[in-house]
Amino acid sequence: MRTIVPAAELADHVGSEVGVSDWFTIDQARIDAFADATEDHQWIHTDPERAKATPWGTTIAHGYLTLSLLPHLLGQSGIAPEGTVMAINYGSDRVRFLQPVKVGSAIRARAVLSEVTEKSPGQWLTKFSVTVEIQGEEKPAMVAETLTLFITQG
Repeated sequence: MRTIVPAAELADHVGSEVGVSDWFTIDQARIDAFADATEDHQWIHTDPERAKATPWGTTIAHGYLTLSLLPHLLGQSGIAPEGTVMAINYGSDRVRFLQPVKVGSAIRARAVLSEVTEKSPGQWLTKFSVTVEIQGEEKPAMVAETLTLFITQG
């Protein structure tokens, strides 16, 4: 669950791991739905029979599918200021896909709060360094620096 702290205390957590999400399994139905939503039907994602001949031996999740799950995963593992009425995806400074996520694998996010800036009263821009781990694998699926703007009641 996301940690909630008074806004004035956000900066106290910079440089600290603020949480680890639950494991989340990536199944073929999710991969296929993402392919439909993005019109990216490359066979390494959607054709289990053909994918058996790849180095992974099975279909793999789109890298952008893994990235798109960060709001869900960070909702379980991040930190937010007290009184937040909305959190807005503000972008990413860096994203690297280090290893494919095979169908049936479980992933989780490990988040470190890197920066906090008060953009204006009641608006807090946060940067998280996120590592998406694959259960049972040493090498992570992805590392990213993500930006979230928290709007608080004020």
